[in-house]
Amino acid sequence: MWFPGSARGHVTERVVIEIELGAELVLRDPETQQPLAPKQQPGYYPGYSTLGQKGYWDATTRRAVEDRVYNVPPIRFFTEDELLTITVACERILPQSDRLPARRIPIVPHIDERLYKNEIDGYRFAGMPSDRDAYRLGIRAIEDMARSIHKQPFVDLEPLKQDFILKSLHDGKPLVPHKVWEAMSVSRFWHMIVQDCVSAYYSHPWAWDEIGYGGPAYPRAYTRLENGLPEPWEVDEQRYEWAAPAESLSDTYEPGDDPGSVSGQGGTH
Repeated sequence: MWFPGSARGHVTERVVIEIELGAELVLRDPETQQPLAPKQQPGYYPGYSTLGQKGYWDATTRRAVEDRVYNVPPIRFFTEDELLTITVACERILPQSDRLPARRIPIVPHIDERLYKNEIDGYRFAGMPSDRDAYRLGIRAIEDMARSIHKQPFVDLEPLKQDFILKSLHDGKPLVPHKVWEAMSVSRFWHMIVQDCVSAYYSHPWAWDEIGYGGPAYPRAYTRLENGLPEPWEVDEQRYEWAAPAESLSDTYEPGDDPGSVSGQGGTH
C-alpha cells in the first residue's frame, strides 16, 4: 500500500504497517497458472504515457492533471480505525495488485478529501444521511460484520472472506443485520463507495495510460476521431490474457441490488 509522505496526514505507522501486512493477491497466466508479475503500467497500451503529451495542453489543464500525480491529498477526515477498514475495502473493490506498489493509484486520499471538504453531487436521496455520515456508518457496519462472523477485524480477514462481506452489500443483503441499515439504504451506500473508487481511479493519468486514453483534447484537438483511427501520439493495442486470483470473487459479473428509481431521476426534458 502506497502512502506518500504528503498523504500521511495524521496516519500513524500502525495504519501503514497493518495494511502492508495484508494479503497480496496476484493475477495468473490462464494457461500456465503461473503468477504474473506486477507492472509499472498494466493494460493493453505498453509504453504509452498521457503525461508525455502535457506539452500540448494549456497551462491550467497541465497543472490540474499533474496535481493528481504529485500532490496526493493528506488524510484529514477518516480516523485511524476507519482508514484501515476503508483502505482494505477499496483494495478489494478495485484491486491494484497488477501494479508495482509505487505505481498504484491513491484512491482513499481522494475520497477522504471529498468528505473533508464536504463536496457532494448537489442532491441527497431520500432516507440517506449525508455522505460523511454514510461513510462512517457504513465502515462501522462492515467492521462489525467482520467481528460478528469471523471474530476478527476486517483488515485481518483473508481476501475471500472480505469479498463475501462486500458482496453481501453489493447484493443488498448484508450477512449480518445491523441497525446502520435501518438508517440508510445498503444499496445506495454500496453504489456511492464504488462510484467514488472508480472516479478516483480513472481521473488519474496512470489509469489513462492503462486504457489508452488520449488525454485532454484542448487546444490540440482530436483529428482522426470521426474515422475511428488513433491519433499520431497514441499506440496500438496489445492484448494479453490473465486470470483473476482464485482467492477472490473476481471474474464473475452479477448485477448489484437495484436501489430503485426516484421521482425526477429521469430528468425533466
